[in-house]
Amino acid sequence: MNRTIARLTMRGLLSPRRLLLLSLIPLVLLAVAGLLRGLASGLAIDESTTVLATLGIGTVLPLVALICGTGAIATEIDDGSVVYLLAKPIGRPTIILTKYVVAVFGAVLLAVIPITLAALILVGADKGVVLAFAVSALVGALGYSALFLLLGVVTRHAVVVGLLYVLIWESFVGGAVPGAQALSVQQWSLSVGEKVADDGLISAAVSLPVGASLLTAVALFGLYFAVQRLRSLTLAGEQ
Repeated sequence: MNRTIARLTMRGLLSPRRLLLLSLIPLVLLAVAGLLRGLASGLAIDESTTVLATLGIGTVLPLVALICGTGAIATEIDDGSVVYLLAKPIGRPTIILTKYVVAVFGAVLLAVIPITLAALILVGADKGVVLAFAVSALVGALGYSALFLLLGVVTRHAVVVGLLYVLIWESFVGGAVPGAQALSVQQWSLSVGEKVADDGLISAAVSLPVGASLLTAVALFGLYFAVQRLRSLTLAGEQ
């Protein structure tokens, strides 16, 4: 990891203006959680976990990870400034790893922590659900960040493609269509939370070994191919 790259990426990714705009996404989740707690103090635990799974893990997390993952490198590639970075004697794996760490940090700050707070609001601190969703969100951030970082390297339309993926696949197909759920990062993340939570409080479409294995594979392959794609870029900025 390169500290200079990390600092510059952080400055661009989490600038005050962008941070303010990004904060609107998790604020929606917190507002919904507060509204549900205020209007229905007796909200059943299964209803609370459904809200956290669909709105938190299935929507807020991938949206934030999309912006952080693609924003960590896509802008530099689009405007051609990446050539200055590639001209430095810094290995491509170091560049990608640094960008990945920053993207994960952004996802943790703007998605994992708010999802945990939303869980606290909805179910209170006496349930294993809070820890379960915190862990689910964290492992999901690791998978999503690698996936969207790769997307930011391979296409100039990363945000559009990623948005379609999040809204169509993760939020709709992966969350509701049987069979297709097995190929959803959302369900892989929830499989980890299902193990952490008390029996029956969280339900995932895949088992823990399958979910953890696929999450690991997506993260590793995403980073690997991002490195390979970055190596294919020329100092003239051509792709």
